Amino acid sequence: MNKLKLRSLLESFFIEDIGEQDITTDLIFSDDTKGEIVFLAKDDGIFCGEEIIKTGFELLNQDLLTRVLVKDGEQFEKGQQLATVTGKISDLLKGERVVLNLVQRMSGIATLTNKAVTTLNSDFTRICDTRKTTPGLRMLEKYAVRSGGGYNHRFGLYDAVMIKDNHISFAGSISRAVEAVRKQAGHMVKVEVEVETEEQVREAVQAGADVIMFDNRTPDEIKELIKLVPQGIITEASGGIQLSNLASYGDTGVHYISLGFLTHSYKALDISVKVLWSKGEE
Repeated sequence: MNKLKLRSLLESFFIEDIGEQDITTDLIFSDDTKGEIVFLAKDDGIFCGEEIIKTGFELLNQDLLTRVLVKDGEQFEKGQQLATVTGKISDLLKGERVVLNLVQRMSGIATLTNKAVTTLNSDFTRICDTRKTTPGLRMLEKYAVRSGGGYNHRFGLYDAVMIKDNHISFAGSISRAVEAVRKQAGHMVKVEVEVETEEQVREAVQAGADVIMFDNRTPDEIKELIKLVPQGIITEASGGIQLSNLASYGDTGVHYISLGFLTHSYKALDISVKVLWSKGEE
């Protein structure tokens, strides 16, 4: 995770929430009264958010002491303490909601990803995400996928070529689309082509695609189509795949299965922040 970008994101999130001031907290705690809060799990799950907690509270006050008791990717149980933060009560209260919101969501994604990986139960095929992320949170959500045992697809429109059905329709054919890309893209840029039919698979192979994605195909259809793909070309399955039917794709032979629901249909884990103790200025 890019720490500079993380700091920038957190700064904007705190500014959005705090605005000019936390009027409630500042009116009640105008001095240096200190205390300690704990992040407490109310669900079982996979943790993600170590840097969120550390960097978030550090931005508010470098004197705050954070202790994260689990690492990203580790499993935790209901009732378990996940982290503690000690310092000025006013800073603890200003930071708790923004940090907690992110930790709940990232842990939810990590937990769902881990469930998908376990459900697939494959030593060959990898689970990966898509671009179906929350605007502004892509870096964090994709990091959460990795914490859950998954892999990342492209991060945006800028880091890989992915020729989809609409590109093909506008260009006139797969061959024309790939040719246009190859004439201008550098040698470090991979080209993925989305296919649905045997004819499209053959055309994509002939055009020199680096990655072929079988879109909205059943496991049986993929098993037949993948026979047309030479070794050396990466294969991917996507579309219409949920936890309920994921296991059936385990023996299709594809290298990757990309799942949009990992980052658009996850459930934020139930984690709360409670006060451990408070005391007056020492």
